Amino acid sequence: MIRARRLSDGQDFPWNGEHENVWVDTQDPTPDELAALRAAFPLNRLALEDALERGHWSRAEVYPEHAFITVRSYVNPDQVDEFTERLSIFTFDHAVLTHSPGGTRALNSVWPLTGRDSVNTAQEVTYELLDHTADTFFTAADALEARVDDLEERVFQQVRENPVPHVFELKHLVSQARRLATDAREATALLGRHATCTAADLVRYRDVQDSFTRAAGRFDTLRDLLTNLLDLHLNLQSQRMNEVMRTLTAVSVIFLPLTFLAGVWGMNFEFMPELRSPHGYALAWGTFLLIGAALSVYFKRRGWW
Repeated sequence: MIRARRLSDGQDFPWNGEHENVWVDTQDPTPDELAALRAAFPLNRLALEDALERGHWSRAEVYPEHAFITVRSYVNPDQVDEFTERLSIFTFDHAVLTHSPGGTRALNSVWPLTGRDSVNTAQEVTYELLDHTADTFFTAADALEARVDDLEERVFQQVRENPVPHVFELKHLVSQARRLATDAREATALLGRHATCTAADLVRYRDVQDSFTRAAGRFDTLRDLLTNLLDLHLNLQSQRMNEVMRTLTAVSVIFLPLTFLAGVWGMNFEFMPELRSPHGYALAWGTFLLIGAALSVYFKRRGWW
């Protein structure tokens, strides 16, 4: 599919090979459409191969014919799953050509903006596409932060629940998001260093680079939070184990003197006053209960159980 829009007034029109002051967007083009694009635009062969390759990472290059950048972002940044999308941008002096397998969120957001005072040149369209792509990473960061906060609350409220699988799942998503944001930042930085454009356009590219840098920084913070959360869970489990061991130790100490007395009175000596006393059995039970109660009260006051 090929669609075209004039940069000057933002009006869509049936593309007929025009390549001046126009934004041409292609989505999964047919061989005939691709041939028409190559006839209208001087596309560098290496850049076109990168744009058509499935699963290509984010990168940028400035060729003699045009500047080229391809960036990968999330299909559903508010859900932060593993599905990603890629947008390739060919920036000429007076035209811009974009390619994607099926459109992207940034592309659909910027397309209606074309023709405004701040979006009527090829470089301004490129900036807006990159800037809206950076916004998707901030959306992903917000969604991941909400999931991390929820997991942290569950760690404190549900001590018996094992959050380790959820922590590692989130760490995997955060690492992927950070890698995508970092790759996009490096690509934008390369484009800003070598692209032939005005000083204002260079400022825009640096602004996008800063956005990707801040997004990557938020993912770094989330990764550290998850690591700390895992350490916190292990410390809570260790503390709970210590409390259990302390309670078991207190119970063992209570029964230790009782076991000693039972062992003494259970010896088979002929002359033991307690054995022949009519109150010996009651005396033994009274002694057991008194010692047990005294130790229980003592441990309770000390907070040992």
